Amino acid sequence: MMKSITRGPKDEKNLTLVEHLAELRKRIIYSALLFILSVGFCYSFVEIIVKDIIDLARNVEFVFIAPAELLMSYIKISLIGGLIISAPFLIFQVWLFIIPELKNKEKRLIFFSLLLGSIFFITGVAFAYFVVVPTMLVFFMGFQMDAIRPMLSFNSYLSFVLSTIFTFGTIFELPILMVLLSRFGILKVSFLKENRKFIILIIFVFAAILTPPDVISQIILAGPMILLAEIGIFLSGLVEKKRENIIMNEE
Repeated sequence: MMKSITRGPKDEKNLTLVEHLAELRKRIIYSALLFILSVGFCYSFVEIIVKDIIDLARNVEFVFIAPAELLMSYIKISLIGGLIISAPFLIFQVWLFIIPELKNKEKRLIFFSLLLGSIFFITGVAFAYFVVVPTMLVFFMGFQMDAIRPMLSFNSYLSFVLSTIFTFGTIFELPILMVLLSRFGILKVSFLKENRKFIILIIFVFAAILTPPDVISQIILAGPMILLAEIGIFLSGLVEKKRENIIMNEE
């Protein structure tokens, strides 16, 4: 009798092009099915999500100015929510597809980059949603006249909220970017330390542009960004020192 052969991780490196495409097709199908299910799940709770988003802007009356605008907003929220829910599974499927071709060092680097990147991104999104968006709304809604009544399109308001949280989620990836640049020798920690005062100045200018003209609001935004830069410098120093030790040992 012939014994069945179980394919292990080492055997996956010897897959043919057709087998690689079949594996990719399987990962895409799994990911698409879960994404569709996640979108449907979010759509069933979309009115609760919309109510929570509206609560960020108190005393503001929202309207929709096109017949399908509110429906399209519901769909947009469901798609983004579905992507967020299914993101860990989607990343895991990509990981399973590329892991056979990676060395152990590359696996560790990618794994920790994804893990820390996800943590920082989620932190940035939460900070933007609960702190930045309410602060910016108070500032913008302060520009009113007796003859002009504020009445916002919900679609434009939703775009404002989504773009803000995505921007800050991306900004919170700064430490990971600094670490990766240091890991490949592109960015030197000594350069960051020597120009720390300019980095802080740029952060405060950026915070001043995004916030109302008061010191408290600027500190609320600039404080976490300065902390992120310091975390990035610290982690980059550790990575650079480890990289230099590896180079010295190889020599």
